[in-house]
Amino acid sequence: MRGGGSDDILFFDVVARSRSLTEAAREFGVSVSAVSKRLAQLESRLGVPLVQRTTRRFTLTPEGERYAAGAARLAAQLEELEDSVAEQRGELRGRVHVRSTIGLGRAHIADLVAEFVVEHPLVRVDLELSSVPLNIAGTGFDLDIHVGALPDSRLIARRLCRNRRIVCAAPAYLREHGTPERLSDLERHNCLVLRENDSDYALWRFERPETALRVAGNLVSNDGDVITRWCLEGRGLIMRSLWQVAPMLRAGALIQVLPDIPTPSADIYATYADAPARRTRALLDFFERGLDARIDPL
Repeated sequence: MRGGGSDDILFFDVVARSRSLTEAAREFGVSVSAVSKRLAQLESRLGVPLVQRTTRRFTLTPEGERYAAGAARLAAQLEELEDSVAEQRGELRGRVHVRSTIGLGRAHIADLVAEFVVEHPLVRVDLELSSVPLNIAGTGFDLDIHVGALPDSRLIARRLCRNRRIVCAAPAYLREHGTPERLSDLERHNCLVLRENDSDYALWRFERPETALRVAGNLVSNDGDVITRWCLEGRGLIMRSLWQVAPMLRAGALIQVLPDIPTPSADIYATYADAPARRTRALLDFFERGLDARIDPL
């Protein structure tokens, strides 16, 4: 951790992407006190505070935000330069910091990341899973994988895979309670409801006709895996994304209900900043191919 010039820029890029001085120290392989001292020297040289320190974490000051944004751009340009040199040997190298929703990450993204680094052993992928929506602009993440596009002009959204939510049930439930043939039939069925974020979780949305149907049932959970397990046990109907239930549909463990009534698209997207590094573009392409192969469009 030398000081001055480009070294300071690269140093602060790592600090800004970290969520604590402890994490930054771990990234550098040095002590927390060494990182804190280096940061204080940088702030002294610039004549402005860059971070507001707390006991465990820190936040960037307005000056720190500006310096971090510039540092991220310069660090990306340097990495791209090194990539282009290594490209002569056909190698990808460096780190890609990926964020994904928990369910999608566990079901598909984690497997694809593991496959990618087998093909490109000089690339390190840091995968973070979270249930909390996040605009990754200025956070240090290279990619955010999620369902639905995020409206932020500072980011680029790329659709990786078509997806929609469908209604399905276990064969045992349909044998006992019958198969719904029209939307109004759902009113007499036990609908297992997933409570997500701040959405009106009891509304199931359909297209043609455009309808928001309020459903009811005797089981509600904020965990998608729990809802799916109840459905597999024959306890009711669920509305879940195709990426979540495609393997169960193929195996016959679940059956799609009301297949002729379409639901709104819930496509899988990646969002990222402008001009991603070559390794990031390669991972994007890998995600797109992998998700298409793993998720049937129905």
